Amino acid sequence: MLRAEAPHVVGALTRRFGRFDAAEDAAQEALLAASTQWRDDGIPAEPRSWLIRVGYRRMVDAIRSEQAERRREHEYTLADPRLIGETASLDADDSLHLLLLCCHPVLSTASQVALTLRAAGGLTTAEIARAYGVTEQTMAVRISRAKRQLKATGARFEFAVSEDLTARIASVMKVLYLVFNEGYTASSGERLTRTDLSAEAIRLARLLHDQTSGEPEPAGLLALLLLTDARRAARTDARGELVPLAEQDRRLWDAGMIAEGSALIGSAWAQSPVGPYRLQAAIAALHDEAPTADRTDWRQIAALYLALEQLEPSGPVMLARVVAVAHAFGDATALELLDRLDRDHGLLEHPLTTQRAHAIRAHLRDRSGSRAEARADFLAAADLTENDVEARYLQGRAHG
Repeated sequence: MLRAEAPHVVGALTRRFGRFDAAEDAAQEALLAASTQWRDDGIPAEPRSWLIRVGYRRMVDAIRSEQAERRREHEYTLADPRLIGETASLDADDSLHLLLLCCHPVLSTASQVALTLRAAGGLTTAEIARAYGVTEQTMAVRISRAKRQLKATGARFEFAVSEDLTARIASVMKVLYLVFNEGYTASSGERLTRTDLSAEAIRLARLLHDQTSGEPEPAGLLALLLLTDARRAARTDARGELVPLAEQDRRLWDAGMIAEGSALIGSAWAQSPVGPYRLQAAIAALHDEAPTADRTDWRQIAALYLALEQLEPSGPVMLARVVAVAHAFGDATALELLDRLDRDHGLLEHPLTTQRAHAIRAHLRDRSGSRAEARADFLAAADLTENDVEARYLQGRAHG
């Protein structure tokens, strides 16, 4: 519940004081106070109002301590603190404005992710640092730098009509997708997944969908995350080892998430033009709705990946199409496609695709009978990943 309230608290304080950096710090202090006080005293009748009032007091205390802002201190402290609990203030939902501010174009993608998780997600700096495999100090510096950049830019909390809302929402969706992917398959560490990150991405994607009702791509993003995360319980066995999609026990898939995701993409699909998240959600739905791996409609999936590649010609999309083509038209055809795409785009050498490209080629070569070449690719892919679970799986295939 505390994380769900985070954007409301930050938004209310930012709207009241006009200072995002200080509001975010005050909101974090209020959330930390609640985590201890509510455990002893119980959850108050109006938890959001409680959090905003505590955050308000933290803001006033911070302003009092800033000698250079005596005049502003006087203006703020003259205000009746009870105003912060008025119905009009609490009813205002600032979630979308806060997400847009965290994903301001002046910030790097890494800073957008960090700021979104802290301000809109309510995660502590230490939690974010652990999730991304950096020190708490490094993450604190990144977040502080992002706040300074927003302040220097003069970024406003309220979104101006003249700004490109579509582009800003696209930035938010990109950040949430990156957060989910890091949670679904961690880039490093001893576990395959980081469920705190994937769960947070889904929560914020749901919030974005609620705040942009009628917009098809946010609906597609939420559908994609739900349909993908529905398979999480079956992705590892009792020992925590990786289980490939074709070998997963589909009884472990979350039927509720699949039903919700399928309904979302079903209603959003008809709106044109179809965007990248709806295309990926449609692909995920085809996987989830197939009763067995053998009955997956790989030809339709290959066609959808071709459409996605034409829309977003990225390396990961190209590699996903290679996999679909292998299942739909055979490994020889897929190897020819991979060879051509590698010649044109350097997939086997590019830092963003080299590990997955080697892993895919290893599987294709293995099934085609080229065992020695496959073994070399499996080992190369294992050396290129920093996720221990994935590395063990690839090494096992190399020596199996």
